Amino acid sequence: MTGFTLKKEERLCSQKVLGELFTSGESFLVYPLKVVFLKTESPQPFPVQAAFAVSKRNFKRAVKRNLLKRRMREAYRLNKPAFYDELVAIELHIAAMFIFIGKDIVEFATIEKSMILALKKIMSKVKENNS
Repeated sequence: MTGFTLKKEERLCSQKVLGELFTSGESFLVYPLKVVFLKTESPQPFPVQAAFAVSKRNFKRAVKRNLLKRRMREAYRLNKPAFYDELVAIELHIAAMFIFIGKDIVEFATIEKSMILALKKIMSKVKENNS
């Protein structure tokens, strides 16, 4: 695919898709992340459109929220090529939202471990539902 980039087209911005995601999507926890995902039918140049969020309730300062979102995006960006390859092989498109639910700022390594587990869990759930 495209390697280790995270382009604008790969980000989930559509209010309509975000609404569908939260009303009819599946969710699970891989602490400190909550993942909500949904299979989409719309043809996109990339197999996944992803969004990242951090609660303002838990982190009042925008600097801290942005730090955590940067760490989540970086963990996703570094681990997505294998995920993309598997999705392209089964010809699926997914919309996903990664929400940070922890109460404290955590190191990048912790977020990356959770992200890897989350991507594996999404893949297993998609394959399970696709069969």
